[in-house]
Amino acid sequence: MKYSFKNDYSEGAHPQILDALVRNNFNQEPGYGLDTHTLNTVDIIKNAVGDDKAHVHLIGGGTQTNLIAIRAFLRPHEACIAAETGHIAVHEAGAIEASGHKICTVPSKNGKLTISDIESVLQAHPDEHMVSPKLVYISNPTELGTVYTKSELKALRAFCLKKDLLLYCDGARLGTVLCQPEFDLTLKDMYLLTDAFFIGGTKNGALLGEILVIQRDALNQSMRHIIKQSGGMLAKGRLLGIQFEELFSDRLYYDLDGHAMDMAQTLYKGFQALGYAFLVKPETNQIFPILENDLIDSLAKSYDFYVWEKVNDTQSAIRLVTSWATKAEAVKALLRDVDIYKKNLTK
Repeated sequence: MKYSFKNDYSEGAHPQILDALVRNNFNQEPGYGLDTHTLNTVDIIKNAVGDDKAHVHLIGGGTQTNLIAIRAFLRPHEACIAAETGHIAVHEAGAIEASGHKICTVPSKNGKLTISDIESVLQAHPDEHMVSPKLVYISNPTELGTVYTKSELKALRAFCLKKDLLLYCDGARLGTVLCQPEFDLTLKDMYLLTDAFFIGGTKNGALLGEILVIQRDALNQSMRHIIKQSGGMLAKGRLLGIQFEELFSDRLYYDLDGHAMDMAQTLYKGFQALGYAFLVKPETNQIFPILENDLIDSLAKSYDFYVWEKVNDTQSAIRLVTSWATKAEAVKALLRDVDIYKKNLTK
């Protein structure tokens, strides 16, 4: 059976989470996010962001969270601004457009929006004959694994406030940024530097689930109605509450992403030592080495991964994703197979 580096949700859930679900299985709880575990998780997140007035909602998946948030935040004529690689623009089956909101995309070499990118969209939509760009969508990390630093977020935040734009961050893999001391970003920083963001659980050891955190009271208006109407309110909301309670009751959330980053760094250094370049510099748990097409074909016999982008007639970039459950021996085996290929080339 092939070993998968395709994504960070190939496995089920961390055993500690499964144990917590089993341990609480027969305890009766209210439904729809009013159970004790969800309410405790809400308090944990409010404490982490430093504001007991923060609005916190647990939702089943990332696409659903983006759809619910953007649908709630925007008026019918308002639009989103996103990098052309942004998840809402590429991998959500037109969910945002289906809700009636256009996505204005901008080309980006490293997956990140800049102030000039946003300004160019604003200038291209000057009057009432066009949609009105209102929400700036980013993900941290981006779809290319690159990171918005604290200084970059501060600059975006200041610009959005000046232009009366909302800044919203998709945090499906946010933990891979927060667990790295060099980026010096915390949940409190994410809260203060955005109007809303979400904390990913699906890609960090949970069976499913994300936490939407909203700063502005006005953006939270009728949110539970919108979550319910959008099919995002689980009757057994405890399933989400228990998982996040477990992830944040100690440092499990950060430890799991720490393991993913250790495995990613091993891959990065291994490919680098073998002389390979990368589509973008690896900063989180997504690695994009540029390999010979023959090598890609050979590796595909034993490993699952995405061929991301053709680089030239003989080389392509692949995407390798590590997770909380990635086995060190699988990483070593992959690098060993690449090394064998390189040695055979020189014979």
